[in-house]
Amino acid sequence: MKEKRGKTHSVRRYMMKTLVIYYSYTGKTKKLAEETAKKENADIIEVKEKKKPSKVKAYVLGSFAARGQKEANLLPYDCDFSAYDKIIIAIPIWAAFPAPPFNNIVKALPSGKDVDLIMTSGSGSSSRTAEQTKKLVEDRGCRVIKYLDVKT
Repeated sequence: MKEKRGKTHSVRRYMMKTLVIYYSYTGKTKKLAEETAKKENADIIEVKEKKKPSKVKAYVLGSFAARGQKEANLLPYDCDFSAYDKIIIAIPIWAAFPAPPFNNIVKALPSGKDVDLIMTSGSGSSSRTAEQTKKLVEDRGCRVIKYLDVKT
């Protein structure tokens, strides 16, 4: 006699793998990035400049570099962006534009990623440059899911 066996169905829950990558000059964006990573159960990477600029250099020359969408001179960081489904970029805004390390991060993005952007500022706003900033990410073949302008 043949034993009849029922089919077993295993239910696989798809766990979206998320990365928070951030740059922080004063520590405020770092705090927000850490809170976001915890909430999202995400991996987290901080990008740092090879030499931290003085306040004058960061805010004056850095603002011109941000407006010109220049890259920063960053320390190497090890990240396989392709291992993540969603990438959250947290970055301060300088002169209404993302700080220069943003441009390095965007340049490293592989196409096909969902991206959340968190722009932080103590007093400014990125509202007038938001569309231009989103376009930089979209031009890499990624999709901007969320854009937040956060006062820190």
